[in-house]
Amino acid sequence: MTSDDTARAGRARSIETLSALSPEQIEAVLALLAAAAANDGQQAVSEQGRLQLRGGEREGVSHFLLSLDDELVGYAQLEDTDPVEAPAAELVVHPEHRGHGHGRALGSALLAASGKRLRVWAHGGHSAARHLAQVLGLTLFRELRQMRRPLTDLNLPEPVLPADVTVRAFVPGQDDGAWLAVNAAAFAHHPEQGSLTQRDLDARKSEPWFDPAGFFLAFRGDELIGFHWTKVHAEEGLGEVYVLGVRPGAQGGGLGKALTTIGLRHLERRGVANAMLYVDADNKAAVSVYERLGFSTYETDLMYRTET
Repeated sequence: MTSDDTARAGRARSIETLSALSPEQIEAVLALLAAAAANDGQQAVSEQGRLQLRGGEREGVSHFLLSLDDELVGYAQLEDTDPVEAPAAELVVHPEHRGHGHGRALGSALLAASGKRLRVWAHGGHSAARHLAQVLGLTLFRELRQMRRPLTDLNLPEPVLPADVTVRAFVPGQDDGAWLAVNAAAFAHHPEQGSLTQRDLDARKSEPWFDPAGFFLAFRGDELIGFHWTKVHAEEGLGEVYVLGVRPGAQGGGLGKALTTIGLRHLERRGVANAMLYVDADNKAAVSVYERLGFSTYETDLMYRTET
């Protein structure tokens, strides 16, 4: 359906671009995301994107609200913070309003706003998303796997830490700066994770799921060298290897495997039935490690981009 078709149907389509959302707009977007997640079985916008709905304006982040008259039926978010890569986007259309060109309209608005330098996530890699990517002239760029394993039969060997390494739980306020520094170093190649700021950390610490007892820090003396931050999705009965990192220069010696095991055992004690994690499909070494720990691919997120 074109814009003219929409008008003939008696409803005018409009797209508003904003740097910050009002409380009413935030609630409308969250309701739209919830309806889409109930229909699709997964979130169309990442955790970082959902956190960026709140808290006012964020540098480099834009919100696109697609409405029919006064009803919000589509949403997109564009983040232009990477100094090298093209701006990244996520978009969603309400399940009751799909198939009428709204996704293409949002995609076209994103292309225009990004100067036709764009990366777009398709969570779950559904066929409709692949078709929209083709329509917009985007090509497959990245494959992110969600892997899972049951925790009900957890039978991992005792974690073996390097002799001079100790592990304790994260202390909010005390460990923030050290963790942000190690996270940035460990994920320097991964700007989505490595660029997290104090504001991003504070937003996560304010979430209901945050539990410092499941946020493990590894020290060599007084120096933080690695961490495993776990997360519990209580409604789904699902635990997550949320972020696992080792500072460059401290890798090897089995620290990553030991931290993974410590976190999985914590999740088992929390009583969740399954554990999940995300890993890039082309990170063969990490995929192999997780497979040896009993994980297998559950679903896949795809990223498309314009030709550069």
